[in-house]
Amino acid sequence: MDWGQLSDMLILLGAALVLGIVAEQLRQSAIIGYLLAGMLIGPNVLGLIPTGEDVDVLAELGAALLLFTIGLEFSLRRLLRLGWVPFVAGGAQIMLTGAAAYLVGIALGLGSRPAMAVGAVAALSSTAFVVRVLTDRAQTDSVFGRNAIAILLIQDVAVVPLVFFVSALTGDGGLGQTLLDLGRAALLGTAGLGVLYLLVGVFLPWVFHLGGLTRNRELPILLAVLVALGATWGAHSIEFSPAVGAFAAGLLLAESPFAVQIRSDIAALRTLLITLFFSSVGMFGDPAWAVSHLGMVLALVALVVIGKSGIVAGVLRLLGYRFGTALATGLTIAQVGEFSFVLAQVARGEGLFDDDLFRLVLSVTVLTLLLTPYLATAAARVLPEATSGRRGRGGKREPELACGDGPGHVVVIGYGPAGQRAADVIREAGVEHLTAVDLNPRNAIAARERGIRLHLGDATHAEVLEHLEIGCASAVLITTPDPAATKRIIDLVRFLAPQAYLLVRARYHIYQEDFRRAGATTIVDEEAQVGLQLAKEARELLGLDGAQDDGPSG
Repeated sequence: MDWGQLSDMLILLGAALVLGIVAEQLRQSAIIGYLLAGMLIGPNVLGLIPTGEDVDVLAELGAALLLFTIGLEFSLRRLLRLGWVPFVAGGAQIMLTGAAAYLVGIALGLGSRPAMAVGAVAALSSTAFVVRVLTDRAQTDSVFGRNAIAILLIQDVAVVPLVFFVSALTGDGGLGQTLLDLGRAALLGTAGLGVLYLLVGVFLPWVFHLGGLTRNRELPILLAVLVALGATWGAHSIEFSPAVGAFAAGLLLAESPFAVQIRSDIAALRTLLITLFFSSVGMFGDPAWAVSHLGMVLALVALVVIGKSGIVAGVLRLLGYRFGTALATGLTIAQVGEFSFVLAQVARGEGLFDDDLFRLVLSVTVLTLLLTPYLATAAARVLPEATSGRRGRGGKREPELACGDGPGHVVVIGYGPAGQRAADVIREAGVEHLTAVDLNPRNAIAARERGIRLHLGDATHAEVLEHLEIGCASAVLITTPDPAATKRIIDLVRFLAPQAYLLVRARYHIYQEDFRRAGATTIVDEEAQVGLQLAKEARELLGLDGAQDDGPSG
């Protein structure tokens, strides 16, 4: 083992921790701190870690595994619920921004293919930064906030096709050869995806239900990491983009019943990957170079902010939004995103970007990210209608994003006999969007037979509840028998979904008041229910007068 590599990793993570804390104290994203940490300890400043092949491999592997986590997060159902407006706005924004950046690259003297790669890099904005800023300012439910998040989600979907596109630009020859390379890559990719589907979509579901996996929560996580690394290596071995292979593995694994719990349990791994990736990318940064080319860097930052905000505003204006709302949305996403680093890293590894162009892209991206909080503030102030306006041109109501599937969204936590009976009755009452979560894989069979979507996961983890879209729930039923787990779940649900009715099973009478204080709307006291039912049955059997159902009132 090369202990020097471990030392380098410790230095990198330590610097990222310190500067991440500093960035948070300055009300910036910790990712900025990670980038600056890599830049500071890299060869262009302090030189504590020399740039070499190890850093390149680390950055490429980090990018691939990050896209694996994106695949796990991807939800086609959620995407379709957004409606057609985000698809049109997001798709138009990506194409128009890419075309504009391509023209700027040509004007700067770049070749056609590097200019195309620059267009792909510039097309993406920062989901992580924007969502964080909107959440901190309680603007996620504003019209421009919802529009921005919708467009960002479309951009996230476009990350993998753009990686695919940039990778295919490395072939020799003109446009015809490029198209041939794209076709060859598509064929190889299709074959690879077919093999991956057989492994993940057919073989793994059987493996997941083996006894050892159902009893040990660590084994599904190990299997998920094995799938991610295996898909990354497999894609690389057929000269395909490792990032695309990792994303496809995550996308297929997301359909497994263990997906929700896997997402929750790899949260710590995702944090490590984010830190290592952005820190390693930051090592390529050169502050001295940026200062010596400050005029060009600042000019391109201005072009990015003005160009992206103008393009988004124009597209949304054509779709019927008021000018203030359209401009506010444009300002919110007028930066180059964190996953543009993934594309830039791919372009650099494939020889499309030389060191100077990579440094330029890195410098412009970091500066636009630093501007994001201020652009979001300007978006909220650009016009009063940006936050409150709901009418488009001609007095028409502006399109909005729905939360979940409407007021009928019900979540059942615990799908044992009690949860199954409750879910059946709710479905019979006409509730269409009903989701259940349970730790027992065997309950997935009962859910499938009843046509109910069940996720396997531990509801005492906030990440699991968030993936159930608990924030959009109208009602949450908790049927878990363990009082400690129930209390924890009540606390989490009350924090994540304060608007939801919370109906709770109390297996023992003594915990009833604890659950009520924690925020339960209705509590079903199991001991009281059993006593009342036994008394009713006894009166009927004994023929006592006045026998009646004295069901509990609360």
